Amino acid sequence: MSYAEDQATKEALLNAEEVDAAASRTFAHEPGEGEAWWWVGVLATIKATAEHTGGQYTLVEILAPEGYPGVLHVHHHEDEGFWILEGELTFYVGDQTMKAHPGSFLFGPKDVPHAFTVDSGPARLLFVFTPAGFEDLIREMGEPAGELSIPPQPDAPPDEAEMQRMMAIAARYGNEILGPPPGQ
Repeated sequence: MSYAEDQATKEALLNAEEVDAAASRTFAHEPGEGEAWWWVGVLATIKATAEHTGGQYTLVEILAPEGYPGVLHVHHHEDEGFWILEGELTFYVGDQTMKAHPGSFLFGPKDVPHAFTVDSGPARLLFVFTPAGFEDLIREMGEPAGELSIPPQPDAPPDEAEMQRMMAIAARYGNEILGPPPGQ
């Protein structure tokens, strides 16, 4: 067997192994299924994790109340996409302000500060993070959802100790909390 034939055979075997590995990760979630967390005032249902996608992306369904104030933040490890399913939102990405409604898709590149607020809702949207891994931040910062609904909203903003805790968690995952969205 020639070197080229040997390499082609090895490549075919590796491709078959990759296909088998990908097939073993195949899964499906019905509506309402996934890992549900109460996280920073929203219901975050993790639909796809690094384990599910071979590290390619994380998919999270978000349910946020009308008037949700959001927080300006920046990711240093992952890009973030937003697909709006329900509600009317305002997004702040870098120096741009964009209105979004059902069917809208927005992209927030890593290293660019961004936030959103819910103008009319509740809002339901999908967050897509690439590469995967952001689900670990949600798990550490949030708490398992008591039910599949928007969590009870706090009477006051987080105190200094809670902000410091959230900022430390964010930093561990390559994120920064910068403050309220522009104009808030």
